[in-house]
Order: sequence, then C-alpha cells, then structure tokens
Amino acid sequence: MENGMNLIIYGAQGYALGVYEALTALYPRRKISCFLVTRRKGNPRVLGGLPVKEFVAYAGGLSREEKRHTEILIATPDQMQAEIEETLENHGFCHYSRLTFERREELMKLFHVKLGKFLPLSALPVGCHMPFVRIYMAKSYRDKPLREDVPLPEYVFPIQAGTGCCDVRVADLADNTGEHISEKNGNYCELTVLYWMWKNKLAEGCEAGQYYGLCQYRRGFDFNEDDLLRLMDNDVDAVLPYPLPYEPDINAHHERYIKEADWNAMLQALGELQPEYARAFPELLGQRYLYNYNVLLAKKSVLRNYCAWLFPILMRTEELSIPKGCRRCDRYIGYIGETLETLYFMKNADRLNMVHIGCRLAV
Repeated sequence: MENGMNLIIYGAQGYALGVYEALTALYPRRKISCFLVTRRKGNPRVLGGLPVKEFVAYAGGLSREEKRHTEILIATPDQMQAEIEETLENHGFCHYSRLTFERREELMKLFHVKLGKFLPLSALPVGCHMPFVRIYMAKSYRDKPLREDVPLPEYVFPIQAGTGCCDVRVADLADNTGEHISEKNGNYCELTVLYWMWKNKLAEGCEAGQYYGLCQYRRGFDFNEDDLLRLMDNDVDAVLPYPLPYEPDINAHHERYIKEADWNAMLQALGELQPEYARAFPELLGQRYLYNYNVLLAKKSVLRNYCAWLFPILMRTEELSIPKGCRRCDRYIGYIGETLETLYFMKNADRLNMVHIGCRLAV
C-alpha cells in the first residue's frame, strides 16, 4: 500500500469493517476515504464513520488522473475478487490488490495480537502431539453447487442437515439417525447437526486429546498441520472464528435477522433457564463483536457442556414463539444460536482457553 495514494476498501458489512479496523490500528498513517460496493441494496450507507458508495457512480465522478492516484483494496471473499478486478480495470483503475484469505488471516492475526483480544491460534507455539479431530460439515439438499470442488481434509465428515425433511440425499451421513431433531432443520439450520453430534457422538467416554467441531459446507476453518499440533500441547479448549464487528453493537445483528417477538421469547427462555447468563447479556449486547455461522471446534467435554446449555434454551424459545415448529421455516433458531454462542463463549472466556482462526467462505 503506497502512502501517497487515496486508499479505498472494496466491500462492506462486518468483513470489510474488520479489515478497516485492522488497517487503521496497524497502519495509522494510511487514511481510508470510503468503502465501495457493487450495489447499494443490502449495504449500509456509513461504515466505520466512512461513506459507503456504489462503485459505478463513484467511478463515474473521477477523472483519469484521480483514478491513477487511487488505490483499492479488494476485501471480499476470494471467489468474488477476480470479477471485481475486471470491473476495476474496465473503469480505468490500475492500482488495486486482493486481500486473499491468507493475507486477511495474517492481517487479523497481527490486529488481534495488538488488540489483546481474540487470541489467534497461530500465535501459539507448535506442539508435537497430533490430537483426534473430527469436524462434521453440515450440507443441505438446497445448497447450490460450489464453483470449484474443494478437497476436504480427512478429519472433515459431510453430513446432511434436515435429512428427515426430504427424500434427496447429498451426504453419506445423515442427521436423522439415532436421537435427532432433523425435522426442525427449517428453523434450526446447521444446529440440527450439532444436536445430532451432542446426542450421538459426544457421550461420556475416552476424551483426552479429542476435538469435535461443526462447520458448514460454505464456511469452515482452514487448519494446517501446525494449527492442529497447537491444540493438545497448548491445552486449547475451543477454537472459534474471528468475530465480526457490528455497528453500533451486536444488537444490529438480531435487529436485522430476528423478529422482536422471537427475540423476546429467547430472553424469557434465557431468564428462566440460565439467569446468570441473562444478567450478563445486556453488557455483552453492548459490545461490537459476534461469533457468526455457528462454526466451532472444541474439546469433546467442552462441546458437550455447551450443547447441554444451548439446546434447552433454544427449545424453550421455540415453545414460546408464535407461530412455532413446522408452521414456520425462517431459520430464526439458527440466527439466535449465533448470539447465544457469542454469549456463552465470551462469558466463559476467563475459564476457557479459547483461540481464533479465520473462517473461509466458499462460493
């Protein structure tokens, strides 16, 4: 990034906001003037105190000389970057660079080390003991095919979420075996897989060095061998994705995705079943970071305890919601799960050894 040029971030929402905050903290001399988006719809008008501008209108207002002195950082998921590059070239921009997943991972590592929060997994020393790792990747028959086939590590096992809701099969494993809530997938999303794991894979038993996790077929961790070797010897309890920032706080997430009546039902359920967490909730909602996607990896015992805490709250929320059950199919329980995951792990950050890693988005 050249210091004398006008710097702009192409992207919006929490992904781009996190990049902006990292760059501002790590490179305070570089001034970022605005964010660019392809379309205005669904994007904020202001992010990080800076305007969010529609690209075509912005580009049309610049002279050729101004474009030559403008640097654009493409801060979007990797699979979108080539198309954005072509658009920039077609509009006369020549100074741009991709913030690839690997570059963003390094940027966020440096930022969170400086921030002193959300410790990166890669900041830990590499150990010499390889743990047992099993991550279940939730898939749905509704999923659109990925543009590119991504080879899965041997510890990732695809499992169909919502198998009990359809006759189509997209994975060898299914979440409607054993004890399950597969038929609730329309509201629980990938959490029907987490419930299946809890009831069928996380029972008491040998668990030294055993880690279980949940990911989605589009969103998952990108561990390398060194990352896995850091788990046991550093006694890591849980690995979570770097949280995304929201403005002005994480209330913005539930206001966008969760109806007020459902939110109130969750608050009532939390107060009935976990009053200590209910008392801590208002302070947590006033901060800006949220764990998205219901993606995590944890020691077997830690994940079991989390599930035993989470699902009674979700099921009581469902009882209190109107309409409930199969009479609706709007993913509200899945969205609530993201907020509850944030509550549980941030409240227990002092007693759990938690680390973080990037969450790769495939399209």
